[in-house]
Amino acid sequence: MAGLAAAPGHPDAPRPVDAADLLPERALHGDPAARRRLAEDVLAPLYDTGGELLRTLAAYLEGGASLEGCARALYVHPNTVRYRLRRIGELVGRSPTDPREAFVLRAALVADRTARASDGPAVAAHTPLTPLDPTGEHDPEVDGVRVPAGGALS
Repeated sequence: MAGLAAAPGHPDAPRPVDAADLLPERALHGDPAARRRLAEDVLAPLYDTGGELLRTLAAYLEGGASLEGCARALYVHPNTVRYRLRRIGELVGRSPTDPREAFVLRAALVADRTARASDGPAVAAHTPLTPLDPTGEHDPEVDGVRVPAGGALS
């Protein structure tokens, strides 16, 4: 039912469309299961590799999908960014350079950040902190509470 309610958000989707293909629309429509799947399923392979691919994905998508801008933000060669984007596509099964798939990946990053921020310090202490800001710099403690990069206390 959540897929049916969110389907108008992706008018170009083939009909019938699988509810899994509407994860970002479902999440925006308020479906907590979709937000969880975006945060966990879509990004899980990237968390398993460490922080560089996550940082690259965030810098690329948040920098307007500019390869050169991403490379400058991360202080790496553009070929490094190309390789990492290709690797992200292989691991996740979604290409950051495709507009629809970039939207899904961006929604997954936002869902992950908000989930980590709202789960509080008890959960954050047991999950690996992977900075998602392009510089890799963040203050790991705010008032004695560990928060993920880009996260905020609610």
